[in-house]
Amino acid sequence: MNLELTLLHWVYLLFIFFILGFMVMRRDTSLIISVITAMSRVLQNTGLNEEMVAPFTRLIRTPTLAYWVIGILMMVISWFFWPSPGVALMGAVLLPVALRVGLPALGVAMAMNLFGHGIALSGDFIIQGAPKLTADAAGIPVNEVVLASVPLVFVMGVVTTVVAFWFLKRDMKKGILKVEDIYEHQHLEELEKAKRVFLPSTKRFLAILIPVLLLLDVVIMFIANLQGGDATALIGGTCVFILILITMLAYKNGGLEKVTGFMIEGFQFGFRVFGPVIPIAAFFYLGDAGIISIFGDVLPENSAGLVNDLGVALATVVPLNAAIGTITLTTVGVITGLDGSGFSGISLVGSVANLFSTAIGSGIATLTALGQIAGIWVGGGTIVPWALIPAAAICNVDPFELARRNLLPVAIGLIVTTIVAMFLI
Repeated sequence: MNLELTLLHWVYLLFIFFILGFMVMRRDTSLIISVITAMSRVLQNTGLNEEMVAPFTRLIRTPTLAYWVIGILMMVISWFFWPSPGVALMGAVLLPVALRVGLPALGVAMAMNLFGHGIALSGDFIIQGAPKLTADAAGIPVNEVVLASVPLVFVMGVVTTVVAFWFLKRDMKKGILKVEDIYEHQHLEELEKAKRVFLPSTKRFLAILIPVLLLLDVVIMFIANLQGGDATALIGGTCVFILILITMLAYKNGGLEKVTGFMIEGFQFGFRVFGPVIPIAAFFYLGDAGIISIFGDVLPENSAGLVNDLGVALATVVPLNAAIGTITLTTVGVITGLDGSGFSGISLVGSVANLFSTAIGSGIATLTALGQIAGIWVGGGTIVPWALIPAAAICNVDPFELARRNLLPVAIGLIVTTIVAMFLI
């Protein structure tokens, strides 16, 4: 395919390098998440979060069980609530239990961090905020990215959490990590102490009702084959219903004002997280075939969109294969995560995956999923210190020490996952 690149192609490519440079320099570039955050606030304020996780505290009998039970529970909660609200919901309740059985606070923070901000957020199977951004930029359906990410998320999750646990146990045996005095963390329980606005029987009923409603959403999503925006709308509608129901039951006549207050808190959080995403995502959406309808007179007659054209041109200059493609996408994903957001640059990985898959001839979904996983594991809250603050704060540990602990396990996980992806393309 003979294709002559125009000035528009080169300008677009130049701005891709500009954005990469800004991310390396850690410069900032601004939902359903807002609704979920608002719902988590009312669960905390009414004490329902304690009631929801209470059955799992009985399983925490040893440091090993504490690490894995807290981690898996965090992963499941993060699928529905997202990690930052999930940490607030369960962290203060489970931390004292873990300390009593001998797991250091740093180990609790690692478990919540790796399973929540790592495994759950990098796949984002239920809410589908991350795969929607990367899929749109890559020009493929959301379900293709979700399906392609399943084996990669599994490999990355198993390798990273097992390696992290091995290092944790080793340092506990050496005495490098010790369990802090439980009384040092009493203030956490006081800060998270909920208002006793419900009778115990009512709290138990609501604590059962909430996960049942969310699980019903998952069942409906599978039966009706809801994906992308439709799945997000279903989860969002359920969260709004739960938010209004609990707030009205808890605050009676003042319920409507409280709903508004919780929603404002949620939107403030949502804007902080997704504010930088909007202009960057818009730029990379320009690279797909849709731009032909806007700049059709400027682009070559056989153009397939800026990104596809660049991919074809790259293939004629550099011999690309699965190994080069996967290593490049992992690298780009890591770079996009350096701003500490995890989301502001993942549209770039979709765009680059489109470019490289065009040159290779296959693997667009796998490359997109790989870049998404790398970007979110690094920037979504496991490596960049200022993205670790939710888990570090609730466990009263140094975020830089938590980042240092996570660095080697996450690096090993990314290497193994990249190798696996080479065989899936």
